[in-house]
Amino acid sequence: MKKLLSIGFWELIARLILRNRIAILIGVLLITVLFALQWNKIKFTHTEANLIPADDKVNVDYNNFLDKFGEEGNLIIIATKDKKLFTPQAFKAWEEMMTKIQSDKEVDLVISIDNLKKLSKNDSIESFELKNLVDNSKINNPKYLLSLREDLLNNLPFYEGLLFNKKSGAIRSAIYLDKKIVNTKIRRDYVLFKLIPEIEKFENKTGIDLRASGMPYIRTLNAKTIIDEIGLFIGAALLITGLIFFFFFRSFRATLISLIIVIIGVMWSFGLLGLLGYEITVLTALVPTLVIVIGIPNCIFLINKYHQEYAKHSNKAKALQRVITKTGTATLMTNITTALGFATFIATNNTLLVEFGVITSINILAIYLLCLLILPIFFSYTPAPIPRHLGHLEREYLTAFFRWIVNTVKYNRVSVYGVALSLLIIGMIGIHRIKISGSIIEDMPKKTAFFDDIRFFEKEFDGVMPLEIMIDTKRKKGVMKLSTLKRMEELQETIGEIPELSKPLSVVNLVKYSKQAYYNGNPEYYELPTSQEQSFILSYAKNATKNSKENLMKSYVDSTGQYARITAFIKDENGEKMDAIEAQIRAKADKLFPPSKYEVIITGKPSVFQKGTKYLLDNLLSSLLMAFGLTAGLVAIMFRSIKMVLVSIIPNLLPLLMTAGLMGFLDIPLKPSTILVFGIAFGMSVDDTLRFLAQYRMELSRNDWKIKKSVFATFDDAGISMFYTSIVLFFGFSVFMLSSFGGTVALGGLVALTLSFGMLSNLVLLPSLVLSLNRTLANEQEFIKPTIDILEPTDEEVDAVEKKD
Repeated sequence: MKKLLSIGFWELIARLILRNRIAILIGVLLITVLFALQWNKIKFTHTEANLIPADDKVNVDYNNFLDKFGEEGNLIIIATKDKKLFTPQAFKAWEEMMTKIQSDKEVDLVISIDNLKKLSKNDSIESFELKNLVDNSKINNPKYLLSLREDLLNNLPFYEGLLFNKKSGAIRSAIYLDKKIVNTKIRRDYVLFKLIPEIEKFENKTGIDLRASGMPYIRTLNAKTIIDEIGLFIGAALLITGLIFFFFFRSFRATLISLIIVIIGVMWSFGLLGLLGYEITVLTALVPTLVIVIGIPNCIFLINKYHQEYAKHSNKAKALQRVITKTGTATLMTNITTALGFATFIATNNTLLVEFGVITSINILAIYLLCLLILPIFFSYTPAPIPRHLGHLEREYLTAFFRWIVNTVKYNRVSVYGVALSLLIIGMIGIHRIKISGSIIEDMPKKTAFFDDIRFFEKEFDGVMPLEIMIDTKRKKGVMKLSTLKRMEELQETIGEIPELSKPLSVVNLVKYSKQAYYNGNPEYYELPTSQEQSFILSYAKNATKNSKENLMKSYVDSTGQYARITAFIKDENGEKMDAIEAQIRAKADKLFPPSKYEVIITGKPSVFQKGTKYLLDNLLSSLLMAFGLTAGLVAIMFRSIKMVLVSIIPNLLPLLMTAGLMGFLDIPLKPSTILVFGIAFGMSVDDTLRFLAQYRMELSRNDWKIKKSVFATFDDAGISMFYTSIVLFFGFSVFMLSSFGGTVALGGLVALTLSFGMLSNLVLLPSLVLSLNRTLANEQEFIKPTIDILEPTDEEVDAVEKKD
């Protein structure tokens, strides 16, 4: 009775679709237009992802630091090792470029050799004066410029590591953007349309190769690459899936309508991004392509069923109606399980993944709805399939492939279990070798010029990623106490001994420079003042920086003088060592700064990102457990059998373990991009399991509960669709390997590989388990009255409903 009611429901849906074809097409068109109107609301990300919840202590500390010192990532650096810079023509061009950059309203401050200031003592006002390092009247003199270079490298230790590398002679300029624009579209426009053209103009004029980097610069070009690749992915996915589709069906009509459906789905996905106000990030940029990759298998399943039905009775209208009637529940449930696989990311409490989970799961259900509505309507207007279109149902390569599977399952089940157990053991060994990556730039496009520039700065200046230490003295003007400065100096010495970090910068460096200036610039006096010297030297330093835009101290001491900042840079490749580095700094800080008098916070982008990766990994485990739980619950509801739950989980768990083990052997680390592989692959692979088990249960009822006959009959129907969809998914996800982003390449390759393992597991291991456990799984009481029936109804049952109506 329940099945008849279910058939009646889908019979009603089929009639509504086929009798209201024009109205439905107009409705789809109107919805598409409405979504297209949302495209102008699409926003692009201007920051890298923060993977930690806002209320987590890591984020609280980081935001506390930003409140005191503003956005840390506002520094852009430009550098060169070319000694030609200190020739009259090149130096003048450099000065012109830096002057132009300083004049831009988006720029707050430029520190460069052409405008560099030297502290000079002025006894009459008891202060230091900032005097120009460069005498502009002499810059046409080659000898003067060479002496200027020597003076910079040998007599100004304050700027070492900040503006020059004494060993290699690399020179750089520091451009501080207005902190208000760092996370806005204005920053992107400035970098792309003002800064880069100025750099190119200088290079063309002088022939000197410049290197540029810094977080605003990296973010901008990284985001631009993401946007550029969206079109590449969509085009490649359409081309590859279209070619595979045509190869399977040999029908231009079927291929064309399937591509039109997924293109509409892509248009809806962009519209939904705009409607929900989500930014295009490295993850949401994948959604339009996922719509194509997931939509085409839906088309394959429905068109394959249409061809099977037409081959039975050569009645097109009847075939179209029965495509909906006989597959409605099954296709709905398999799409729901796929959507649930992505929806588990919503539970991670991470904005980036929540948005990805929401937008993807909605679009999966939307593309299913489009396929269900448009395909029957389209084929109702087109001629019936010809024999060439139906030839794919009995292709020789398919017949040979399934003959091998049947023979393996029939005669070599012990070997199947042996191979599965061996792969499980190998996978577990590989899992123990997996590393966790805390790298911010590891997933960035390695074939781009800006990535080469990152490596240049890591080599010459020990990195561009800032590690920040904020010291709260718990009293106003406490930073400038000599006792505090000495504690900070000792902490900086510890930081300087850590090989992964650059030379640290803080107000300590400025106070040392003040003493050097007090003693007429003698570099031997670049040190903290003694207790006898502190009163007049510190008063000189304070007077020199009052209400000055060129206040060198304002970046390292807050306006109240209560908070101090120490900045060091870390090479991105050392992200995985962040915990050990922080532990070393923390141990020293706790000794130097008693908690009763001071509070020390260690933060910065690399630290936040590395902790975010670990947080994400913890959430991966919970989201995977949720995916398993949801799938198990769905199977239990559908089949009312705990044994079926186990049989459905095992063939899908093995491919995940194999992929994780392979990551360990190939040194592919766990990182935000690769962590997603498991949830995505599981959600999609379990579809094949449900289709196989549903078909198997139907064959049991057809074949008088004869186990072997039912299992092998299942291959004749469900096997083809499982094979076709798996091939499309494999090549569809392989499209992401065209990316220049390492993370996207890994995501595409690993998901494709996992789905391939999943297909073989569902076609070989799953039926082997069913046959081995046949006595318990064939219990008629467990199969007759499921809570949700996703079985394909028999022709007799459909006929009964049609006659009744």
